[in-house]
Amino acid sequence: MSTSSTARAAGELQPHDVAQQLLRVRDFSVELAAGLSSEDCQVQSMADASPTKWHLAHTSWFFETFLLSEYLPGYEVFDPAFGYLFNSYYNSVGKMHSRPQRGLVTRPALAQVLDYRSHVDAHLRQLMALDMLPTAAWSLLELGAHHEQQHQELLLTDIKHAFSLNPLQPAYRPKPRRTGSPVAASWGWQEFAEAIVEIGTPDDVFAFDNERPRHRTLVQAYALAKRPVTNVEYRDFIRDGGYRQTALWLSDGWTTLQVDGWQRPLYWSEDLDSEFTLHGPQPLDLHAPVCHLSYYEADAYARWAGARLPRETEWERAAGSQPVSGHFVESGDLHPRGEDGGEGLQQLYGDVWEWTQSPYVGYPGYQPPAGAVGEYNGKFMCNQWVLRGGSCASAASHLRAGYRNFFPPQARWQFSGLRLARDL
Repeated sequence: MSTSSTARAAGELQPHDVAQQLLRVRDFSVELAAGLSSEDCQVQSMADASPTKWHLAHTSWFFETFLLSEYLPGYEVFDPAFGYLFNSYYNSVGKMHSRPQRGLVTRPALAQVLDYRSHVDAHLRQLMALDMLPTAAWSLLELGAHHEQQHQELLLTDIKHAFSLNPLQPAYRPKPRRTGSPVAASWGWQEFAEAIVEIGTPDDVFAFDNERPRHRTLVQAYALAKRPVTNVEYRDFIRDGGYRQTALWLSDGWTTLQVDGWQRPLYWSEDLDSEFTLHGPQPLDLHAPVCHLSYYEADAYARWAGARLPRETEWERAAGSQPVSGHFVESGDLHPRGEDGGEGLQQLYGDVWEWTQSPYVGYPGYQPPAGAVGEYNGKFMCNQWVLRGGSCASAASHLRAGYRNFFPPQARWQFSGLRLARDL
C-alpha cells in the first residue's frame, strides 16, 4: 500500500474537513478491532501479514513521529521503544523490528496499545487547534488519515487469513441478511478506439504520489470485459484442468504452483463448493467476482479464456468515464452490485482489486517526496504488479480511476480478482 502523497495547492486543503476526517478514521480503526480478543489481535499468520495490534500501534506511531514530534511544542513520545517496535520500513527514521516477527511482540499488551492511541489522539486534537499550523502539517495529517485507511483494509485481510488457519474457522462478523438473490452482471465487451489519453489523478484532489504526474500516453485499440470474472467461471477453469496445464502459466507462476501446491483460489474448499469468508465458511457465491487470486492465477485464467489482463492505462482510460459507486463494507462480504456503468462497464469499484499486466513503475517525471515519508513508494517500484479498482475492504474515499495498488505476483490474501481484456 502506498503511503506518500503529492500535496495539493494550499487553497484547496480545508483544515476543518481534514480534522473531521482524521478523527472519524481514528475511531473506525478501534471499531474494526472491537470484536476481537486480545489473542486475535496478537496473532501473525504469515510474514506478509501483521497483527491487528501492530496495525493499531503503527498508525499511531506515524502521527507521533511525523506530526506530533515535529509540530506540537513540548511533545514527549509515549514510549521511546515504540519507535523501534512499530516503524514499518522508514529506514531514514531509524531501525525497526523484523516484519516476519511482529507476532512475537507480546508486550506491550493490547490495552497499552489502546492507551497509546488515546494519548496520540488527545495530542492530535491539541495540534489541530494550534493557530497558524503550517500547510505542510495539514497535508501530512490528511496523508496520515488515508494511510490509516489503507491499514484498515490490511487489518481485515490479515485477520481473515489468520482466522482461516484456525481449526474452528471463526467468523469475524456475523453474516448480514440479504434481500433477493444476487445474479451476475451481464457479460460482454466494451470497445475503445486508439487514442491519446491523460493518465494520473488530477491535482485538485488528494492522491498518493505514485498516481502522479498526470501525463499523456497513447493507448492502442482494445476491448474490456464489462464485468469481472465470477466464481462459477473460474471454477470452470479449474475443472478443465487449468491448474495442470503448463502452457497456460508463466514460468515463475508454474514454479510457484508446484512448490506451494496451488489447486484453487485461497480459501476455497477442496470440493469447490464453499469458501472461508469474514463470516466464517459459506457456500460459494457462484455469481460473485472471484477473488484471492495471485497475478499468476489471473494471468493463467486469461490465457485459458483466450484473452489477456488489461494494462493499467487501459483500465484507467475505461474507468475515467464511469461514475464511482462503491462503499467500505465493514464485514468484507463480497457481493456483485453491477451498478457502476449501467449497460456499460460494471463493478469497477469496490468489489475486488483487479490485476493488470502492468509492472509497478513510476510515471514519467515521478520524483518521491523529500524526507522520510517519500521512502515508501519509490523504493518498491520493483517486482510488483499494479491492481486497480479497490475491493470490498477498501475505503470509499480511495475509489477513483487513478488509484494504484501494487503487490508481488504471488500474493493471494488480498481481495484480488480479474477482468479480461483483448486487442482489437
